[in-house]
Amino acid sequence: MKMEQENQNLQEEAVETETSETAQAQDNAAAPDERTREELIAEVARLTAEAEDYKTRYLRAQADFDNFRRRSRQEKDEFAAYANVKLIEELLPVLDTFEMAMKSTAETDVKTLLTGIEMVYRQLTGALEKEGLTAIEAVGQPFDPNLHEGIMQVASDEHPANTVVQELRKGYKVKDKVVRPSMVQVSQ
Repeated sequence: MKMEQENQNLQEEAVETETSETAQAQDNAAAPDERTREELIAEVARLTAEAEDYKTRYLRAQADFDNFRRRSRQEKDEFAAYANVKLIEELLPVLDTFEMAMKSTAETDVKTLLTGIEMVYRQLTGALEKEGLTAIEAVGQPFDPNLHEGIMQVASDEHPANTVVQELRKGYKVKDKVVRPSMVQVSQ
C-alpha cells in the first residue's frame, strides 16, 4: 500500500513537471524575438550565403565525380583497346616465320618444312609462356574437374580409379586461372 502511494505521488509530480515545462515552452514561443529587424535580416542573409556556398560545393563535387567517372571509363576503354599490344608484338616473329615457310613450300622438301613448323611452334609457345601461359599436366594425375574436362571413362588395370589415363586436348592456364581445361579420359 505504501509503495502504491509513493508511485502515485511520483506520477503526480511527473505530470506537474511536464505541465509546467509545456507552459514555459509556450510562453517562450509566444514571446517576441528580442532581435531587431536588421539583425534578423542579417541572419537570413548569412544563412542564405551559407546555403549557396554548400550548394556550390555540392555542385563542384558532383562535377568532379562525373569527370572522374568519365576519365576512368576512357582509361578503361583505352587500356582494353591496347591491352594485347605486348602479346601481338611477341607473336609478330611467329607470323614472319610462317610467311617464310609458306613462300618456300614449293621449293623445299618435307624434312625442311617440318623443321620450319617446329621452329614456329617453339616461337609461339615461347611467346605465350612469356605472357604466363602454362600447360596443365594431365596424364597420371588425379582427375580434377577444375583442371580437366572428363569426356569418357575407361577401364584401366594400370591406373587407380579417377586418374587421367589419356589427354585428348591439352589444357592451359595463365598464372592460376584456367583458360581451357584439358579434355581427358579417366580411369574407372
